[in-house]
Amino acid sequence: MNIETLRVFCDVVQHQSFSRGAKINEVSQSAATQSVHRVEQHFAAQLVDRSKRPFVLTPEGQAAYEGFREVLELYDSVEARVRSLRMEISGLVRVAAIYSVGLHDMSRCMQDFMRRYPKAKVRLEYLRPNKVYDAVLNAEVDLGIVSYPTASPDLNVIPLRSEKMVVVCPPGHPLASHKAVTAEHLQGLDFVGFDRDLSIRKEIDRHLRQRAVGIRVAMEFDNIETIKQAVQIGAGISILPEPTVRDEVRGKSLVAIRLIAPEMRRPIGIIHRQRKVFTPTMAKFVELLQQVQNHPPEDQQ
Repeated sequence: MNIETLRVFCDVVQHQSFSRGAKINEVSQSAATQSVHRVEQHFAAQLVDRSKRPFVLTPEGQAAYEGFREVLELYDSVEARVRSLRMEISGLVRVAAIYSVGLHDMSRCMQDFMRRYPKAKVRLEYLRPNKVYDAVLNAEVDLGIVSYPTASPDLNVIPLRSEKMVVVCPPGHPLASHKAVTAEHLQGLDFVGFDRDLSIRKEIDRHLRQRAVGIRVAMEFDNIETIKQAVQIGAGISILPEPTVRDEVRGKSLVAIRLIAPEMRRPIGIIHRQRKVFTPTMAKFVELLQQVQNHPPEDQQ
């Protein structure tokens, strides 16, 4: 067996999908199936129980998966050290981001990065915040991009940007004519909120609670896109990061009002494991992300 075989095996298991594991490694589904079969042949044991949908690991398969992940982590660490000595900008950077970090901005960063460094690749997937933390801690990705990033003994945080929070309502709403509002203006209004387990919801609740403002939560969702749609149809107002509603404000389907006295901000940052060895490629990607955040296009300032 070689490293590529182990990597395909682990990706198939991680995503519980032969097709997904194949796509990630840019091989055919048949090749991914053969990789898993080769590992099973090596141990002369069934590692994947294909009779269930989705498939499950046998006890032998679980032991193999956990051990191979450690092998791959060690291999990648050694490779990172060698590449660091050569300062070679090549290889793969695995990134997980929350949905609201901005598909357009991230795509632009990735394209710019791979244009500058043709030997480098970026693999990006969008996940719920808790899944981003899990992916980073489990070494499934190199970097995570989240809001309200939290450092821990196992995680380090690299700050990226701080986004202004705005009150969002449909045109024609009584608040729509205001240039700025305070939390007190929201008293008793129908509100479209985030799910209660999300950090952004907890921060909004804290902001309102500190000012003794009561709202009627009409709907709760786990993503900004659905919240915007609910506000557009008149289900209630919301408080959202200003960059996430720029397109709707330009298209006049939503109105964004400054929230003042005091304002709210949503921090965005990169998380990575404390002991993570950065390859030159990873370091350059983080550097590019920071440059983009510090020097946004003129229409986004």
